[in-house]
Amino acid sequence: MHAIAAALAEEYRMGEEAARQGDVPLAWHHLGRAHILAQTRLGPHCVSHRRMLAFAVQLRDWPEAAGQLLRLALAPLGNLTGRLPIGNTGRSTVSAFTAMDIPSDLRAIIDRTPD
Repeated sequence: MHAIAAALAEEYRMGEEAARQGDVPLAWHHLGRAHILAQTRLGPHCVSHRRMLAFAVQLRDWPEAAGQLLRLALAPLGNLTGRLPIGNTGRSTVSAFTAMDIPSDLRAIIDRTPD
């Protein structure tokens, strides 16, 4: 398993644990970090948005769910054209077109993983 896959699995695990404990902001934090890691690979990118969509539905957060549906539709286009807002956390509360700073620990993982 390469470094990004391992880090993704860990972010999803920590997000699920936070959700089980009722810490919604922390769960979203880990889902956002997973999105940053997954963003440049189409399959994992779509999985990250499906997980965000499922969590939004679980919370009955319909605006977030609608935003995730839109992002699921846009993700393939962004990946195919290479027009991705790098570092974006993937939430509907953030513009789908805004690049963001990548946390240094995630940057280190991304930089040491070959394409």
